[in-house]
Amino acid sequence: MGEQTTVKFPQEVIDAYATLGVDLPALFSAGHLGKRMDVRITEAAADRVVGTMPVEGNTQPYGLLHGGASAVLAETLGSVGAMLHGGPSKLAVGVDLNCTHHRGARSGLVTGVATPVHRGRTTATYEIVITDDQDKRVCTARLTCLLRDATLPSA
Repeated sequence: MGEQTTVKFPQEVIDAYATLGVDLPALFSAGHLGKRMDVRITEAAADRVVGTMPVEGNTQPYGLLHGGASAVLAETLGSVGAMLHGGPSKLAVGVDLNCTHHRGARSGLVTGVATPVHRGRTTATYEIVITDDQDKRVCTARLTCLLRDATLPSA
């Protein structure tokens, strides 16, 4: 648990970050919380980000997938999309997250797919649909990120 699979970035995105001396595939992860919850990003581009998370270990006392776990998956995927949309000169910071929980999940993996609703100069909004192993919708979320100017640490 907690191992990160290799994210498939489009080559032009890898090249854009490489010009700044950043090895994007090596740098990227779902963060400490994502690792703890075993979030795995399997596809990442500004127009679509896909990831999975196990239900086991991320449940509430009734044995159902915790709504907060769905929120973590949604914010992770939407933030990655916003970061990739903003490019190397921008930092994506979540400013609004809303989640509607449609049904419970007791086992297996849930899969989230983030797609853009709006991609502007200063904000990006993504819809994230989370489904269970039977492709039934568990949660629909919407995340808006502020795109701030990034300052890379000096070497």
